[in-house]
Amino acid sequence: MPIRIFVTGGTFDKEYNELNGELYFKDTHLHEMLRLGRSKLELEVTTLMMMDSLDMNEQDRQTIAKACMDVAEKKILITHGTDTMPETAALLAGLIKDKTIVLTGAMVPYKFGSSDGLFNLGSALAFVQTLPPGVYVAMNGKIFEGENVQKNKVKGEFESIHQPTK
Repeated sequence: MPIRIFVTGGTFDKEYNELNGELYFKDTHLHEMLRLGRSKLELEVTTLMMMDSLDMNEQDRQTIAKACMDVAEKKILITHGTDTMPETAALLAGLIKDKTIVLTGAMVPYKFGSSDGLFNLGSALAFVQTLPPGVYVAMNGKIFEGENVQKNKVKGEFESIHQPTK
């Protein structure tokens, strides 16, 4: 069965308007990234929305959740803005128990050339194939449980909220 990829926008897919200096959305860069990464995986790509995650509301998150529940695929990757990725991951983790869902994104837009997006996409594709059912966030080669992750805006990286006890 293929891996389902849901595109929701975020920095991953932002473009730079050279005239006014603003970032905006046009089309997803996912297909180009997969081609450059020479992906040989069987994938089904669906664009759910193209928006900054700071603009997402509860209805948008429910749209993502419903899409995850409605597809037959048991392995799902979601491209998502990093600012509210933990909120979406926590919601999905509370609702969906029988699928492996990995959210990923980028701190720097793919079109900037120095983006972490291509690496994060490759890592997320590997994680979604190997992890047991659950919801996860994959950023910068690390994997986090969907209900135990936060974006550290001071360090500019993701981290666990609660460190595991030994």
